[in-house]
Amino acid sequence: MFIETEDTPNPATLKFLPGRAVTGHRGTADFADAGAAEGRSPLATTLFAVRGVCGVFLGGDFISVTKTDEFSWNTLKPLLLAAITSHFDSGQPSLESVAEAQEEAIAPEDEAVVAQIRELLDTRVRPAVAGDGGDIVFRGYRDGVVRLTMQGACAGCPSSRATLKHGVENMLRHYVPEVVAVEQVED
Repeated sequence: MFIETEDTPNPATLKFLPGRAVTGHRGTADFADAGAAEGRSPLATTLFAVRGVCGVFLGGDFISVTKTDEFSWNTLKPLLLAAITSHFDSGQPSLESVAEAQEEAIAPEDEAVVAQIRELLDTRVRPAVAGDGGDIVFRGYRDGVVRLTMQGACAGCPSSRATLKHGVENMLRHYVPEVVAVEQVED
């Protein structure tokens, strides 16, 4: 099995491309620690067994792994490549269950605006964020404020706030005049 790797804007996160579906159409899954992965993702559980791993994000066709500062990628990368290969060779699923993101209730009068926001996020923002090893999840909209959660490589990235404020917020405000701000919500 040949697995490509790509750097992400977050120096603590590396993106692994195994050349096959990871979660497929089951969505994405973000694991902040081994406990969160237990019983939900055999692949993430395997990766957390590698000392120095502190975060795992599973996308449709990629895996983003975040490391602690005490380990270098030169040390971790071969161990992670072996763990990923071993997992796929075992035939186990990458993901047993997908946790649904908790969204705020949407007021009936905001449903058309939220539909526009979701469409823009799904067609313009999420593909770009996935290219960097992460995802962006809609959490809510109220009084002109869009609430989003950054996941994967984007969650701890030094430029994530700029991405939200200058990239996503400006685009949403341009196409959806009702949007006045974007704010990041932590899980």
